Amino acid sequence: MEATVCLSNIYSYRTTCINVIPAGIAGIQNTGTCQSERMEKQPCVYILVSRPNGTLYIGVTSNLIGRIYQHRQNLIVGFTQRYNVHNLVWYEVHEQMESAILREKQLKNWSRLAKKRLIELANPQWQDLWPALESPSMAAGSRHSLPG
Repeated sequence: MEATVCLSNIYSYRTTCINVIPAGIAGIQNTGTCQSERMEKQPCVYILVSRPNGTLYIGVTSNLIGRIYQHRQNLIVGFTQRYNVHNLVWYEVHEQMESAILREKQLKNWSRLAKKRLIELANPQWQDLWPALESPSMAAGSRHSLPG
């Protein structure tokens, strides 16, 4: 059984689709492109952790769902892949990308203790917020960047 996974590029309205063949089934993985509806961009700053009180990563994106999916699937080579930092514990939505970038820079300059306090104000148990973001109950307009 084959499934199609589509990931939207956060800087364009083109969507890359991959036909994924589950493990154990003979075949190859095909890549291609397909058209997608125009995605609404929503600037966000986010914090990922490896585990509660573990390694922290702060990032900024205009497509939170797509970006977190990329981190969780290790599609982004770098820090989060190397240190297994995949749990979304905090995010903040902004009106403009410029303010999101400024906030990201501000948070990166904070002490670890200040970052932990920020997380714990909104998420005292350090629960992974990803399941709520990818939930089918989300508005249809927000799901364009979700896989499958």
